[in-house]
Amino acid sequence: MKPREIKRLHLIRQALEQRISQKQAAEVAGLSPRQMRRLMKRVEAEGDRGIVHRRRGQPSNHRIADKTKQQVLALFAKHYGDYGPTLATEKLQERHRIAVHPETLRLWLRQARLPYKQRKARPHRQWRPRRRCFGEMVQLDGSHHDWLEGRGPKVVLMGYIDDATSTVEARFYDHEGTVPALDSPALRDSLQCVSGQTHDLSIPSNTHRRGTTAGA
Repeated sequence: MKPREIKRLHLIRQALEQRISQKQAAEVAGLSPRQMRRLMKRVEAEGDRGIVHRRRGQPSNHRIADKTKQQVLALFAKHYGDYGPTLATEKLQERHRIAVHPETLRLWLRQARLPYKQRKARPHRQWRPRRRCFGEMVQLDGSHHDWLEGRGPKVVLMGYIDDATSTVEARFYDHEGTVPALDSPALRDSLQCVSGQTHDLSIPSNTHRRGTTAGA
């Protein structure tokens, strides 16, 4: 018996013992008063098993015929063994006029132990910790848009996000290139803090990594 049926049975018992009304039991169970009355009559006549749906354990009315299932499996094994279920169902519909849902075909193939093409597992992407120092990594991108709405020259909005502190900065430039990329205040401040030392800066706009000597 499913949890929902156990809950409904408890409500029906309370209604039969007149602890709550039929209307209250129906509202809590999410049923109409008519449905609740029908279930109460079945429980009175059959006991607790009266709450179970009559068609449980029986084949679905929408079940695909076994003959069609065997035909699909035979066609797949002969013509579409190197296809995935989604593409195979498209070809079955296109060439053989047999409509089958991809998940249904996938289930049939597993039950019949027929191999089929599967998507390769995506590589695991490990979460990268934030950089420790302000200016050590600055993520940036440029947005080409008519920011001045035709009232001036076309400009590019360069946006900068510091990885360590999530500080956001933005400036307008007439182009997107190396000079605007290195003009982030976070990068300049970082260079000033380590004047005369080699400082490893990361600028992941196009996955560039630059070793810069401060003050050079």
